[in-house]
Amino acid sequence: MFFESIQSQYDKKLPFIIYNKPDSKKIIAFLSFNDELIYNDKLEKKGFVFAPFEGNDFVFFDENTSEIIKKNGIDFNESFSTFEDILPSEKVKNFHLNLVKSGVVAIENNEFLKIVLARKETVKASQTNFIIYFKKLIQLYKSAFCYCFYHPKIGMWLGATPEQLVKIDNNNISTVSLAGTQLFINNQEDVVWGGKEKEEQLFVTQFIESSLKPYVSNISKSKPYTVQAGNLLHIKTDLSAEIKPDVSLSDVILALHPTPALCGLPKKEAKRFIIKNEGYDRKFYSGFLGEINKDFENNEDCKTDIFVNLRCMELEENKANLFIGGGITKDSIPEKEFIETINKSQTIKKILK
Repeated sequence: MFFESIQSQYDKKLPFIIYNKPDSKKIIAFLSFNDELIYNDKLEKKGFVFAPFEGNDFVFFDENTSEIIKKNGIDFNESFSTFEDILPSEKVKNFHLNLVKSGVVAIENNEFLKIVLARKETVKASQTNFIIYFKKLIQLYKSAFCYCFYHPKIGMWLGATPEQLVKIDNNNISTVSLAGTQLFINNQEDVVWGGKEKEEQLFVTQFIESSLKPYVSNISKSKPYTVQAGNLLHIKTDLSAEIKPDVSLSDVILALHPTPALCGLPKKEAKRFIIKNEGYDRKFYSGFLGEINKDFENNEDCKTDIFVNLRCMELEENKANLFIGGGITKDSIPEKEFIETINKSQTIKKILK
């Protein structure tokens, strides 16, 4: 009955969010009682937030104006067929190559240290298949945060993100620095990272530390290590700290958002370059989403669990808009960066057939 309730909500054009936390056996859904578009820029109250890359229009599902339902078990058995992938046109490729070149030149001119530049790709899909797509995401990416968001006044988004923005338990905060990418090769034993990837990940770690410093105390961090996300490998560092008294949830989250892993460093200058040069509106790609002020899986208050919205797509009636980016530093090679976007696009394309 769980997915029947989701389908009914969609048929009635009423908002919902369904999600599965990393390595969890439970799916949770918020079903709004009406089609009102609610925002919560202060991030108070208990519920679920879905925020864009730019601006403070944080879409909110309030626990008091939603029915919250849960399903135990994620052992789906959806079948997969090969997605008939078509490589981007020369026009699309050249635009991205020139975009990356412009980013490298800006770095060489000391406009910023690092920037994340993305492209938008549109492929065939069907919005009516959203439940199948969501099940496939969970089936493929059990260690990611998988979700499907729908609001009739905004649209539908699906994703499987490996990156946590922040996790808070009372006054204890934990977050991760995730950057650097290479393709995972089966039976690979030794992973070698180049200087470009190591530097990129170090920038992210340093940004998180400096951004959190006014709001926290006792920051600690792990050594960088390699993690796998689908068909990709990344470098990761775990960080933790204690939130100072009288610091609000929005203070902490907005200090980090958007991170260098999805924007750049310094943040303000990189963000300005992205908005001016990428050629499209990111919307909710590289925004953030998750539970605020309550763990709804275990019904525990004073807990927040927020993820960065990457490895995602905007699902329209008969197409899907994919958003694929990569971190650019002074050592970036445009051709390699373009190939990286093609590899990353497979994460979402796998569920579309």
